[in-house]
Amino acid sequence: MHDIRAIRDNPQAYVAGWTSRGVEDAQATVDRILELDRDLRAAQTAGQDALSKRNAASRAIGAAMGKKDMAEAERLKAEVEGLKGEIAAQEAVEAEKGRELRDILAGLKNLAAEDVPDGEDEAGNVETGRCGEPRKGGPAKDHADLGEALGLLDFEAAAKMSGARFAVLKGGLARLERAIGQFMLDMQTAQHGYLEVNPPYLVRDEAMFGTGQLPKFEEDLFRVGEHLLIPTAEVSLTNLVRETILSEEELAQPMRLTALTPCFRAEAGSAGRDTRGLIRQHQFSKVELVSITRPEDSDAEHERMTGCAEAVLQALELPYRRMLLCKGDMGFSARKTFDLEVWLPSQDTYREISSCSNCGDFQARRMDARFKRAGEKKTEFVHTLNGSGLAVGRTLVAVMENYQDEGGRIAVPEVLKRYMPEGVTHVG
Repeated sequence: MHDIRAIRDNPQAYVAGWTSRGVEDAQATVDRILELDRDLRAAQTAGQDALSKRNAASRAIGAAMGKKDMAEAERLKAEVEGLKGEIAAQEAVEAEKGRELRDILAGLKNLAAEDVPDGEDEAGNVETGRCGEPRKGGPAKDHADLGEALGLLDFEAAAKMSGARFAVLKGGLARLERAIGQFMLDMQTAQHGYLEVNPPYLVRDEAMFGTGQLPKFEEDLFRVGEHLLIPTAEVSLTNLVRETILSEEELAQPMRLTALTPCFRAEAGSAGRDTRGLIRQHQFSKVELVSITRPEDSDAEHERMTGCAEAVLQALELPYRRMLLCKGDMGFSARKTFDLEVWLPSQDTYREISSCSNCGDFQARRMDARFKRAGEKKTEFVHTLNGSGLAVGRTLVAVMENYQDEGGRIAVPEVLKRYMPEGVTHVG
């Protein structure tokens, strides 16, 4: 959500900011926001003036009655009735203008940080580092073919019961996926200080609004009665501080939360992309990282969080690169995002496996998450950050492809062996 006072004070900054993020005719949008803001404030002022006059007239009625001046009393009663109508009319205008203003602001992306590069799409992203050497020789079978050949990955059975973009994992492959998720969760809690949380998978609309999935991206969500299935544990974890005022002491160190949960995405806007395999599924598991910080701490925490995600790839010895996303490729709520892309031999390219974003106070405003500094009366909005640490299914894909051998089996990475049955060194 955006601060209307900031837009009022510096409208051209928002015109430029939203234009760079792909908002069509940002000037007209800002003009309409300012027009609604003026109308809303005018209605509030007129309503308050009418209320003040009504209260004064009501008091005067008693005085007139005391003086037996019935004509004046009747005149004042008529004035009060007219003012009641004026108050109601201004309240209706206030409600209408306020609703339209909130709807416009709720649908507008966060502004990018100053050091985010310009660009319309992924072509404008900037590589800021890489780790490990991509494997160019040896077997490079696609993970879907590899898993099906081993009899451990069944898309046909999944399609019969659930439709497209679901999979059944069996035997050693199912165990390997479980090992990956457990390893990630253990690393983020034991080594990086994140607090493990087991949150709800079903949330209400206001929780999705708080993190920015609603109202703009409802078609990408699965609804179950009056609830929505989480597309990421970011929703549940970040909403733990909704409608809360934290003390500065509670944020002396960033609040760091993590969860391993199933995630559910309709993928309505991704028709034709990665329709086969595990890369883009309707249901998948992910270890999510969320941080809640003071404003002055969020940039450093963003770097730290990204490093925590990178540590998983380094431990698994998977080649990857870090990308700074351009303005046109960032998510709705982000002000700055680093993507981690892992090497997939079958595609001879890097593919996204983690996205770590600093959202500034954008989500906090939507969910009213604040803190109070010691000795201060006023409150400030916290900053929120989220990242994948990592997506379990995509990590399984990377392990399958980078650790496959000439015989079509999958070697178990060294750090995962303690999570597998004793003596198991390969899957398949």
